[in-house]
Amino acid sequence: MLELARELLPLLRRGEAVAVVTVARVARSAPRGAGAAMAVTGAGEVIGSISGGCVEGDAVLLATEVLATGLPRRATLGFTDDAAHAAGLACGGSVEVIVHRVTPDDEVAIGALEAADADLPAAVGIVLGGAAMGRAVPLEPGAAETTRTLATDMLAVVHLPRPRLVVIGAGEHAMALARVASAAGFIVAVCDVWERLVTPERFPSAELLVVATPADELETLVGASPQRAAVCVLTHDERVDVPAIARALRLDVGFVGAMGARSTVAHREVLLRAAGVTDEEVARLRSPLGLDLGGVSPEESAIAALAEIVAARHGGSGAPLRDGDGPLHRRTAAPTCATDFEGAAR
Repeated sequence: MLELARELLPLLRRGEAVAVVTVARVARSAPRGAGAAMAVTGAGEVIGSISGGCVEGDAVLLATEVLATGLPRRATLGFTDDAAHAAGLACGGSVEVIVHRVTPDDEVAIGALEAADADLPAAVGIVLGGAAMGRAVPLEPGAAETTRTLATDMLAVVHLPRPRLVVIGAGEHAMALARVASAAGFIVAVCDVWERLVTPERFPSAELLVVATPADELETLVGASPQRAAVCVLTHDERVDVPAIARALRLDVGFVGAMGARSTVAHREVLLRAAGVTDEEVARLRSPLGLDLGGVSPEESAIAALAEIVAARHGGSGAPLRDGDGPLHRRTAAPTCATDFEGAAR
């Protein structure tokens, strides 16, 4: 539900009720996990998605019914046997959903939606059974760090602030990385010493542009949760990149990467150690930055860099999916709506 905050709040503020379908549990394979939500308005508009499309039709029918009656529903949608899967149904799994109506006077739901819309930590519980089924109950964001079904038969839906990407340097590669990272949902900040390069025209998708010595501004740029931030150094100037990398590593930023040829990487490590950076800290530096995708253009290099950042956030291997086995969507018992780098392989 919280992932739909930007779309739902204007409707609720106009006095319209909506029906929300939220995934409570997933069996076998499904494109999205617990907490994924879609909504149906009184005009029949569908907002969001809970799967790749294979159960959306049934979900819309349920939501339309709940919107009309006001009575919450709990249902299992999808395919639970091999015969159904063999018949050509794509996902082969099923999702358990809770469908409930959110009204303009629901202060708990609206408060959580407003916090999520402001990109603040937010959490709300949705009761899954009994006389209170479908009711939204307040939760402290710190008390529920992941979206999950609680033992009390309640789904905790959590919004974590968007992850940050701090791009050090404002050249062509930085422009490309800012574009793809913004499209992937990162808050992008760009910092360089050259005022002519750090402009809105060159970085239209960046949310913060800073002209300064990067090392001096890095603590502010990564924000209050450095573990949820990534810093990518693309300056190719050791006078700028060595102090910035050293500062990022000492701030315990979740992901620290730097572009450069292997000879540059080796020379930079010497300079970092001379600056007092420990071997353990140097080992955290991802350089040369990016997965081996074979591309050479700034855009292709940006995709390779972002791929490594995403793999690090989610603990992915970066290997082709066809070379693996088991479920494509790896989830723990407590899947998250938004993850960070903490605990991921470095």
